[in-house]
Amino acid sequence: MTRIAIDAMGGDQGPEVTVAGAVQAFKEGDGTIILVGDEAAIKRELAKHNAQDLPITIVPSEGIITEDDHPARALRQKPKASILVTTNMVKEGYADASVTMGSTGAAMAAAAVLLGVTKGIDRPALGGPIIGLAPRTVVIDLGSNVDCRPGQLVKFGVIGSVFVRQSWGCKDPRIALLSVGSETGKGNRQVRETAELFSKSDLNFIGNIEANDIFSKKADVVVCDGFVGNIVMKLTEGMGQAIADHLKVRLTGKLQDADLRQITSEIFELNNPLETFGGAPLFGVNGVSVIGHGRAKANAIRLAIKTAKETVENNFITKLNEELSQLYK
Repeated sequence: MTRIAIDAMGGDQGPEVTVAGAVQAFKEGDGTIILVGDEAAIKRELAKHNAQDLPITIVPSEGIITEDDHPARALRQKPKASILVTTNMVKEGYADASVTMGSTGAAMAAAAVLLGVTKGIDRPALGGPIIGLAPRTVVIDLGSNVDCRPGQLVKFGVIGSVFVRQSWGCKDPRIALLSVGSETGKGNRQVRETAELFSKSDLNFIGNIEANDIFSKKADVVVCDGFVGNIVMKLTEGMGQAIADHLKVRLTGKLQDADLRQITSEIFELNNPLETFGGAPLFGVNGVSVIGHGRAKANAIRLAIKTAKETVENNFITKLNEELSQLYK
């Protein structure tokens, strides 16, 4: 059974939703569950679900790294925090994967320090097909690196390219750089310098792409720093929710309730793939670390655990790291 360590204290609602999601995942057979956090709080939540007697392991931790904490400083000041203990379970071989809905920066820093960064990669990155209407287009980075040097962005392109080859069998993925215009020379200094580096690389760089063209299938990988990528992701998610709510108001009474629910759910899911998968694995570290939204509810926790289990069973991170290491011999 795949062993999954869960940061029970992470996320906006902490143990209330993480424990509920973990119990759901356990009952569906999604691996061996290890809950990391305040033991008393976890036991109280397990009792609410009549799950206190389930074979779910509890590993105590002390403290929480919040979004307000500086990640690197917090790792030193809170060495027993739940996100660190959870990641360390993977490092020490007690778990096959970690799952957290806590601070993205802290999760990335913990994974980089404890699991180690893949050879040739400066910083790990979050990325994936975040827009349902562009299911074969990877956007990277999605928020783990808000300040990036041009060289780091090129390496995100490498990671995205390997992801596409591993996931979809695309032999020569097209890589584009997200900018304010598709013309050469458009964008800020970071984008212009990155485009120059891409053009000198062996990657299949097709130039700049604008945000509205993410849906056009022009590129397989769209590269941006985490500041821009996170805004794109959250704008898309919010738009999907807003359109679903708008249609619900306008079409209530004009469609059967079941049809209306189906339409609004489909629109929401098309624009919120992260809700469908619960979280995404961090690319560029030597282990499986799945990170989700802080606002995640119990069902998203369940899905993130499922994603972690499938990532381990598919040996995806190992395959990805092997290919990245070959590129940087």
